[in-house]
Amino acid sequence: MSPEPARGNTFAVSDNSQAAFTGNTLAVASMLTWAAGFPAAEVLLQTWPPIALFAARMMLAVLVMVPIWILLDGPARVLRARWGHAFFVGGLGIGSGMFLILVAQKLTDPVTVAIIASCAPLIATLLELAAGTRRLRWKFALGMGISIIGGLIATSAVAPAQLGIGAVCAVVSTALFCWASMATARDFPELTQLGRCTITLVGGLLTAVVLLPVAGFLGFEVMPTPSVDAAQMGMLVFYALFSLGLSQFFFIASVGKLGVALASFHINIAPFYVMVIMMALGEEWNWTRALGAAIVALAVVLAQDRKPRPVQSSSAAEAISGKN
Repeated sequence: MSPEPARGNTFAVSDNSQAAFTGNTLAVASMLTWAAGFPAAEVLLQTWPPIALFAARMMLAVLVMVPIWILLDGPARVLRARWGHAFFVGGLGIGSGMFLILVAQKLTDPVTVAIIASCAPLIATLLELAAGTRRLRWKFALGMGISIIGGLIATSAVAPAQLGIGAVCAVVSTALFCWASMATARDFPELTQLGRCTITLVGGLLTAVVLLPVAGFLGFEVMPTPSVDAAQMGMLVFYALFSLGLSQFFFIASVGKLGVALASFHINIAPFYVMVIMMALGEEWNWTRALGAAIVALAVVLAQDRKPRPVQSSSAAEAISGKN
């Protein structure tokens, strides 16, 4: 037998392992930057209405990321992008999803939102199965179940304040975010990772532009109650550029490597990252959340598909990244 097939298989295994390592590293970076925004949001929501914080966050992120995108990729590529589709994906998925998660945190607390976000792997897997980009293997199904259990353990140390409409907002937000992340990574193969992330954030900003005057017309509070000081501006900059812009960039890149279902496993570790950040700010270590995070990490390893697939197959990573 010729040695060529063996070499090709070795390269396929190596490429697959490298993609998995890169994708998981990007997902960890995304969750770290996303989790770091929870303490800032908790402080800002004390004086900022959710609609005002949502609009300010989206506007600041877009004002910074669009010029960087134009500078790095060139104005021609920016102008040729699928803006109509980006407005739909970004407006419905990113914009509406981010607004609803702020409403959920305002009505409940970060712990409740994190608990409900534990359903993200299940929602993402259903989306990939419906799109035909994933075949449900027993290892992945087992890893998904363990990931959800680990997420629930990680967030069980503190009882949620309340459920009701806040929980509904969190569920809808999670579903919209999973769908938008899959569509962003899949539907713009001609764009760089920076372009994919930025163009849908612009769509999300359009949602804010529509919601802000509508909320004001209906009599809702749309401006922060006290004057915005330097401390609040600093938290807003961090919340917009790192916890949104940089986190979304990392997550979309991770989805391109792993698929949205496997990348979403990492969402269940976010409460552990929040705990570590809060511990740095003076809170105590919580072994329950540490155990939950370890279980989720085990689930991520278990669910990895290390076997190379034929080029003709519709693997999740290939389909999501637009290579098919």
